[in-house]
Amino acid sequence: MAQATVDSGPDLKIVVIDDDPTGSQTVHGCPLLLRWDAETLAAGLAHPSPLLFLLANTRALAPAAAAERVREICRALRPALEAAVACGRIGGWLVVSRGDSTLRGHFPLEVEVINEELGPFDATLLVPAFLEGGRTTVDGVHRLHGQPVHESPFAQDGLFAYTTSFLPDWVEEKSGGRIPAAAVDRIGWQELDVGGAPLLRHLARLEGNGYVAVDGASAPQLVILAAAVRTLVASGDTTLLARSRRFLFQSAASLIQALAGLPPQPLAAAALAALRRRRGERPLPGLVLVGSHVPLADRQLEHVLAEPGCVGVELEVAKVQRLLEGPEPVRLLASLEQAWGQRLADVLAGGQTPVLFTSRGEARCRHAGERRALGLVLAGVMARLAAAVASDLGYMISKGGITTHTLLADGLELEQVELQGQLLPGLSMVLAAPDAHQGPLPVLTFPGNLGDDGTLREAWRWMEAQAGPP
Repeated sequence: MAQATVDSGPDLKIVVIDDDPTGSQTVHGCPLLLRWDAETLAAGLAHPSPLLFLLANTRALAPAAAAERVREICRALRPALEAAVACGRIGGWLVVSRGDSTLRGHFPLEVEVINEELGPFDATLLVPAFLEGGRTTVDGVHRLHGQPVHESPFAQDGLFAYTTSFLPDWVEEKSGGRIPAAAVDRIGWQELDVGGAPLLRHLARLEGNGYVAVDGASAPQLVILAAAVRTLVASGDTTLLARSRRFLFQSAASLIQALAGLPPQPLAAAALAALRRRRGERPLPGLVLVGSHVPLADRQLEHVLAEPGCVGVELEVAKVQRLLEGPEPVRLLASLEQAWGQRLADVLAGGQTPVLFTSRGEARCRHAGERRALGLVLAGVMARLAAAVASDLGYMISKGGITTHTLLADGLELEQVELQGQLLPGLSMVLAAPDAHQGPLPVLTFPGNLGDDGTLREAWRWMEAQAGPP
């Protein structure tokens, strides 16, 4: 599929296939699609934003299912892109596989499927820097607040563990040795600082869809990279090359902002918090969901539960596991849900914020498939419980990618949401319209791996207007 020649203006559509719903955490004013039928895609491509996010939620899936979903998306996307280019709605496109800035996910599986369906590409650029969250890459080593990321708890993830922070070695490890580290090209911070013709020449000579590990320690470095990419995507008759170049990206969120070049978001944090729904003059209560199980999420949960205005409602994971292994799991789980739903209703009736969370600690599962299945069941329970009280809520805060995707797609049964911007760095506010008779419901999407111990509490206080600068 040939990519049209475009200029570097807003006609270029940047399509992001996001492996969970939190990758839009540096941008604003664009649609996030939870479906990819022809009508929904056409509407998304017609949106004036240069960005279109497709929330694939593949990190929640086993490898084969993740590959199947990405392939399904690409096969729906290809004719939609061709039609949008043919009618002049867009001048061309770039595709980004947005992944976790702590290197968890189905790599290189997803980008290989994208290359098969939407390629061939000249290179796949690996840009995991997420500056807003303290994730930087220097001399090929990816770091979290200065610490090599393989030394963090995220590298011990039960499904996506790894042992190195040097990106070429990480590519070799994640590919099972199929892609040797020596075959991974690099663009270092010095090259990005210089930019200009040397960087353009480096990018222009890439071919055969090799992997390129890209440093990123500052916003100007990513802006320089993005400008060079857009120049080469647009150019077909320069002295550098005889045809335009095609690049695929495996990146975290910071590069997306650099590629789009969006202006500052129009709504400041206080204005985003003021989107909280009201009934007359009375602000409606909120609901906090915590499904993420990384140690940071555990500490954040502890801090928010220490607030007098918050009351925990625990979903006992061990109890759910026993039900799933026994007779009549559907009926018994429905009975449990009814009890948890009553607890939510009681907390809301008492004028406090319910914090719906799954039991802390890693569940003991026999294999990865069982763990994924349990995670999806728990996310489904949380989504149904939240959806049952959504009409009486002023806002939701949803922590964890799988939890948030399941809430939006299955609980609230949405086809898309509109991204407003970030309440706090990396925490995106979306507007969901689950009920045509009510105003849109603000949902704060909160990645499991983001912030410090007090960030969840700070977000809740913003939404309750109890703290934060004016």
